Amino acid sequence: MTQAILTDIEGVLCPTAFIRQVLIPYSLRHLPDFLAAHREDPQVRRLLADVRAYAGGALDETALVERMRAWIEAEQQITPLKALQGLIWEAGYRRGEFQTPVEEDMLQCLRSWHDRGVMVYLFSTGSVHAQDLCLAHSEAGDLRPLVARCFDTRIGGKRQTAAYKAIAAESGHPPAGILCLGDRVAELDAAAAAGLQTCCLRRAGDTRDAGGHPVAASPQQAEAAAASAIPH
Repeated sequence: MTQAILTDIEGVLCPTAFIRQVLIPYSLRHLPDFLAAHREDPQVRRLLADVRAYAGGALDETALVERMRAWIEAEQQITPLKALQGLIWEAGYRRGEFQTPVEEDMLQCLRSWHDRGVMVYLFSTGSVHAQDLCLAHSEAGDLRPLVARCFDTRIGGKRQTAAYKAIAAESGHPPAGILCLGDRVAELDAAAAAGLQTCCLRRAGDTRDAGGHPVAASPQQAEAAAASAIPH
């Protein structure tokens, strides 16, 4: 029986296009000005130090900014850089420059799972703070009450089995009671190796291979698809 759902924001809760065409370009444009205005903030200083260490420590600030922008464009999953992006996005959300578009089928599921007592957890490469912002400033209103907890790459990479084992342990659910719903096969492979149920979301027009995972055309179908794949 499914006790909890573990899923992502990008490609499941909201369209990938919002991340790629709105949030990422926004952080690229505003990164230099944000750092100029906030470089003395203790949190920003810590994150910059971590990014600099990741870069090898030899870059001056101008070169470091260019390196960060290159990493953002290449969609590198660097935890402190993701945290900086979240801080940049916060200003945009609070000024009302954008809101998170929400897939209608996922919105219905979030409400249904909440009503049924099924816990929902998010696991994203975006920082926990960025995930909270996405939920709080959605076009459907504040969705935070529908999500039990957010996890980011501080717990491990999304293709690392150990990360899913750690999430199961921290959530208090047995791995077999958690359904991992996503659209990336490598991440579902890692979740399955940790003992989680899996379901690959393939909405209309998405013909990518599902890597042998149960497939659903909508989140509403995910639990049934995963259950049908469990040996009885």
